[in-house]
Amino acid sequence: MSLRFGYGTNGFSNHRLDDALTVIAGLGYTGVALTLDHHHLDPYDSNLWRHVRALGQRLQELGLGVVIETGARFLLDPWHKHAPTLQDDEPEARVDFLRRAVRIGADLGAEAVSFWAGVRPPGLPPDVAWRRLVTGCAEVLAAAEGAEMMLGFEPEPGMLVESITDWERLRADLGAPVHFGLTLDIGHCRCLEPWPADECVRRVAGQLVNVQIDDMRRGVHEHLEFGTGEVDFPAVLRALTETDYGGLVAVELPRHSHAAPAVARDSLAFLRAAEAQALDRFQEVP
Repeated sequence: MSLRFGYGTNGFSNHRLDDALTVIAGLGYTGVALTLDHHHLDPYDSNLWRHVRALGQRLQELGLGVVIETGARFLLDPWHKHAPTLQDDEPEARVDFLRRAVRIGADLGAEAVSFWAGVRPPGLPPDVAWRRLVTGCAEVLAAAEGAEMMLGFEPEPGMLVESITDWERLRADLGAPVHFGLTLDIGHCRCLEPWPADECVRRVAGQLVNVQIDDMRRGVHEHLEFGTGEVDFPAVLRALTETDYGGLVAVELPRHSHAAPAVARDSLAFLRAAEAQALDRFQEVP
């Protein structure tokens, strides 16, 4: 089975959305991870649903699958990055945004809506932050279940939920719902997980609904171009193939918009070569 490679629009922030999609499809990608933002499908635009319909048609024309990403930095608060979170005293704006993301995802036929916990507010006790997170996730989950939309919750270094183990605890506290899956960033596995990245894939295979892929070094949360970090990509891609993962594997390089077409081109070439190496390794095993 050939993996389905996509590219994140947060790595095309200097492009109009339609131009970004045209480049991504033209390079040979088969999917896109769409970050809702003020310049790329603003969820608060007064003509949002007209834009959603047009975008859905465009994605079909280009043959692109889509997942919805919700990591826009200053969309909700122009002063504070990623604020508010589900842990804040007033999380309503975040809950509303995530519900909008679910509706948009459903209308686009998205494969998943991805989100994360956010950083624990200074001075907030960990147990209070956790209860607030569970409550907020339950509200978003209710919307997702109503729309038959999969949620992919992403562990993020430095956030309240930063590891696979943290995600497993959160899922258990929510009652292990069907629509609450995992978004796994491969670079994060190398950054902080106790297992190799390919083992991380195998451990969560049954719950994996969205994959972000990038290179990274141990202990440093910096998204790197492929081949400049420490991830064993043939092993990771082999693990994804052997576990029958069928979702998107989307490149996550949000700080490379200044050279987006070239980086996207080189990234796909790297991933295809790594996929071929993974196949060679598989054939060599007796």
